[in-house]
Amino acid sequence: MANPKVDQEVVERNVRLTGEIIKYVMSNPKVLDVLPEKFELVLLPEDDPEVRLLNLDLLDKYGSEGKPIVFARINTHATTARWKPSIFVPVAA
Repeated sequence: MANPKVDQEVVERNVRLTGEIIKYVMSNPKVLDVLPEKFELVLLPEDDPEVRLLNLDLLDKYGSEGKPIVFARINTHATTARWKPSIFVPVAA
């Protein structure tokens, strides 16, 4: 479990990343067509292990409140024109 005192810089990077994913979805609304109606989004930046760990710890601590979980793998260093998250929904076996 993560340290309860989270580095403010990590939180700020997470907030910026959340804004970027919102912009991406607003520009590409068809992505929502393949996702569950109500879901919990977990951002997993490939190149920012601190933010990735924070988000996984938050999921572990608070859960998804019964909603399906959608993971978005993101490379935050990709140029804006190429920025595209890999979004996937785990399927229960």
